[in-house]
Amino acid sequence: MIKVLVPYDFSEQAQNALNFTTGLADKIEGVQVEVLHVLEVPYVSSIGTMGGGEVIPEMENQIFFIELMERRKKQIAELKEKYSGKNFGFDAKLKLGNAFKSISESILEENPDLVVMGSKGSSGVEEVLIGSNTEKVVRTATCPVITVKSPIDPSSFKKVVFASDFKEDTDEIARRMKNLKTLFDAELYFVIVNTPADFETTRDSIKRIKMFVNKYGFEGAKAEIYNSLSEESGIIEFAEDIDADLIAMATHGRTGFLHLITGSIAEDVVNHAKRPVWTLKVK
Repeated sequence: MIKVLVPYDFSEQAQNALNFTTGLADKIEGVQVEVLHVLEVPYVSSIGTMGGGEVIPEMENQIFFIELMERRKKQIAELKEKYSGKNFGFDAKLKLGNAFKSISESILEENPDLVVMGSKGSSGVEEVLIGSNTEKVVRTATCPVITVKSPIDPSSFKKVVFASDFKEDTDEIARRMKNLKTLFDAELYFVIVNTPADFETTRDSIKRIKMFVNKYGFEGAKAEIYNSLSEESGIIEFAEDIDADLIAMATHGRTGFLHLITGSIAEDVVNHAKRPVWTLKVK
């Protein structure tokens, strides 16, 4: 059985992620879809849209929260009814608490094979200072995460780009990539992005990819070298050039001050790529 966790907040982006997941579940056998909605307990005070503080009476706040919780319970029940009788398992749960913390706890407790999340993406100051729950999950999840930004039909997937420097032989990455290839029955493109700051010859790059391919038995995979000004732009541009359906990457999951200094290529690609992005945190 393949268990897929879908964090869901009833937004358009979350629905895109759920549609992607159920489309995938329709394609293959033995999928269990687990939808998680997290309802955050409100504070007594709030910030108005113009930046001014607005105090909400505690009783009024409690009534609003109770009404919202009842509405969410009804919506969860409607989701279960909508997807009952399908050729895949489906369950939906409601949790109270912090969204990121609750998603992280569910990943540890339920040990899903995959998390699928919707995202708008972001840029500029907001991206650096605020981030998103999706970005945090990408950085910390112990299983692969697919980020979806628009309506996508996974049954039409034909090309998957796996971008790496292939300098580390990681059995876990190879195993997960084989699972991904089987999941989508897609053609694999292994690509190294060559940049002015980290230049190497095509011969050396191709040699390293072929060593990875031969060691882990990826018959039929294509080895590609792509020149660009940065790794992030090169990955996105290569995927666009070959009209790829999915970008796959590993991330080291840096957090805190180190993350701000070094950045994360995987998280940048998640934020800026229009295509779905598959990520896996490695040590």
